[in-house]
Amino acid sequence: MEHSQAKSRKTVLVYSGGLDSTVLLYDLLSKGEEVSALSVDYGQRHRRELAAAAAICKMRGVEHRTADITSITGLFGESSLTNHATAVPDGHYADESMKLTVVPNRNMILLSLATAWAISLKADRVAYAAHSGDHTIYPDCRPEFTAALGRAIGLADWHAVKLESPFARLTKGQIVERGAQLSTPMELTWSCYKGGQEHCGTCGTCTERKEAFLVAGVVDPTEYSFHDK
Repeated sequence: MEHSQAKSRKTVLVYSGGLDSTVLLYDLLSKGEEVSALSVDYGQRHRRELAAAAAICKMRGVEHRTADITSITGLFGESSLTNHATAVPDGHYADESMKLTVVPNRNMILLSLATAWAISLKADRVAYAAHSGDHTIYPDCRPEFTAALGRAIGLADWHAVKLESPFARLTKGQIVERGAQLSTPMELTWSCYKGGQEHCGTCGTCTERKEAFLVAGVVDPTEYSFHDK
């Protein structure tokens, strides 16, 4: 007797257009999953990531939506990502100043929106690209957060949706390695928090991006305004 082909999983991906979430997008697609991608405009200074997300999804034929929640930007206080009176700090994520880049409760908000869409699509899960390097500075990237919110999401509707962070145990360097294996167009992704015409090369996320390519032994295709000597 012939066995019917297994049904592919349907995933709603919280998709910023950044390096990590783009590699996760390509990873899910490589496994034959049906992916719908959700980006969120929450008033971030680096809105260029939204254009990157739309372009990459169009290139891959992935359903993509952008939710506009800019009316709540003022609730995020002095975060440098949403408050133009607060400068985006330069340096490394290990620096105390990087706490200025935390947007209060951002992931819960984004994941809640993705869950609503996943329920309406009868999707199997919501995924986001939190990784092991995020946990120190961003509390809503910790496995404990994912586990706790995942329990709540599973109870949000009669159609149960799972929350997963497939890269939770990977470093940024390992994500770059995976991206290279999948021929991910990492040059099209946007990371820089300053949101200029090029990656600044000095903010925390640019510094982390450069280090990840170096550690992975993968040529960094990113154009930076500042180049290390």
